[in-house]
Amino acid sequence: MITFLDPRSEPSAPPTPYAARWVGPPEGQNIRIGLFANGFPDSVAFLEQVQLALVDALPDGTEFVFRNKGNASAVATPEQVHELASQVHAVVAAYGH
Repeated sequence: MITFLDPRSEPSAPPTPYAARWVGPPEGQNIRIGLFANGFPDSVAFLEQVQLALVDALPDGTEFVFRNKGNASAVATPEQVHELASQVHAVVAAYGH
């Protein structure tokens, strides 16, 4: 006889709905999305696939700005974060392996 144990438990707190906020660009500007890779191998390749999916979901003319932190062991510097954030309306950050 085999006994299976389910390691899951009931949540201790009720789920909190996430309220996404999107302001978008000013009238007449294209949406600009930042794609920020963490420097792990394939993080850029992953974000290229994310871009392909977003192109289908976002309006024509959406622009993408790629950045690669370059060193997966280091924290993104305030300068890296500010430089990208100052150019885009939203950022997708990605981990790779």
